[in-house]
Amino acid sequence: TARSSCQIGSAGELLVDALQLSEDHVDFMRDEGWLTDSKGVNGGGGCWTPRRVDSMAILVVDALRFDFARDHLPLSVGSRLFPGKLSNSTRSKGRGYSQLYQFVADPPTVTMQRLKGLTTGGLPTFADITGSFGGASVDEDSWVEQLKNTPWTRRHHISVGGDGSKKPLIGFVGDDTWVDLFPTQFDDSHPYPSFNTRDLDTVDNGCLMHLPRLLDGLLGLKKQSEFSSNNKHNNATSFELIVAHFLGVDHVGHTYGPNDPHMERKLNQMDEMLSHTLDTIDDAPEESCIVAFVLGDHGMTEDGNHGGGTSEEVNAGLFVHFSPGCHYEEESMQQYRIERLDGGEIGLDSVRAFESIHQIDLVPTISLL
Repeated sequence: TARSSCQIGSAGELLVDALQLSEDHVDFMRDEGWLTDSKGVNGGGGCWTPRRVDSMAILVVDALRFDFARDHLPLSVGSRLFPGKLSNSTRSKGRGYSQLYQFVADPPTVTMQRLKGLTTGGLPTFADITGSFGGASVDEDSWVEQLKNTPWTRRHHISVGGDGSKKPLIGFVGDDTWVDLFPTQFDDSHPYPSFNTRDLDTVDNGCLMHLPRLLDGLLGLKKQSEFSSNNKHNNATSFELIVAHFLGVDHVGHTYGPNDPHMERKLNQMDEMLSHTLDTIDDAPEESCIVAFVLGDHGMTEDGNHGGGTSEEVNAGLFVHFSPGCHYEEESMQQYRIERLDGGEIGLDSVRAFESIHQIDLVPTISLL
């Protein structure tokens, strides 16, 4: 009888049988902790890798083209990429580690298809584009479904209050496309209609209204002692994951184009929101690790449209930020020899300075964290 891939030793057997790796290679991977089928992983065996973060915030700025993230978000992205250029008035306390990537989408560059790719790791086709005009829920496996259904006891984290009585939730606010795709998976959900492209502010204002409360409930943002039985926070809602999807940048593009003053105003609004959000995450206790993914689902052409496969449409931005408690910076600097940017990478040298990754690769990254 075939053994389950979650049984102790089974992953190593698969590598030997299917890939013809030697036993020595498999033993080496177990010793390095690369395989999770050995005894002692998280106090047991099976498929569950060690948990790396306490909680996660996914902030989608619809149509956030790479150059928008690189050049037009000075308070949030710029100040963290180029810390040596901070002015005297800029917040000076310790910050976590940040990295900006070119986030390459696969056509069609339409929001519903991009969200499917970002949550399932699949590649929707142009034949699926009709789903954008009539919500079709996701049937494939996704990290949203896994996070909802995986028992809390298997995710290896101290629960709120420490007694396992309160499971943290998944929170959402923003573009209602998420609820079309995942109608039952979000515990705290605040969708807003997305198809009126001349409405530049309704969805974003809704996000700005609910995001502070969702952010305040992120696991790890407060010290564990604040959730004691005698504390007022004991009955507060806690979130393992929050998703906020802002839509104004996309709608400005469709209505006015990317070079209109309305776009400058909207990007400034996004910059202020992101700066406050990242500052809040940086204030997390030293023993906590919180990660934020700020991303665009696609870009836009010079006339503000998207859907195809041109460079402007497929090159979105992805800004990844770990709180100081993750101790990510020193580990990464040593292991990967990542050097701080000095500001000279802006403009024509950006392709050289900023690594490109495919959007579908975000799925295993989220799953491992």
